[in-house]
Amino acid sequence: MKKCCEIMKYKENIINTVEIETEEDVETLMIDDITFGNRVLLFNDEIHTFDEVITQIIKAVHCDFDRAEQLTLEVHNNGKAVVFEGEMFECIKVSSVLEEIALHTQIEC
Repeated sequence: MKKCCEIMKYKENIINTVEIETEEDVETLMIDDITFGNRVLLFNDEIHTFDEVITQIIKAVHCDFDRAEQLTLEVHNNGKAVVFEGEMFECIKVSSVLEEIALHTQIEC
């Protein structure tokens, strides 16, 4: 017997209807939500230099200089920026590296 389930992705405000046939389907939906619904926010401060932030972003997310500079400018101009999206344990690692120099981060689920 097929069951239907509505899934709301709060960040994107999208409602999808999914047909669920087995418990495995439910587990897959839950894993997908955990895997892709996490992100690391980096907040602006008046303490760190652009170079310090760029260097730490490169170290944390393994991006190139240009991407790190772009993210740093976004943080500076908007007060915050999403610097990483991925699985929770990866978000924790990224956040920890950024916080090594006392940058302010937040993980959103």
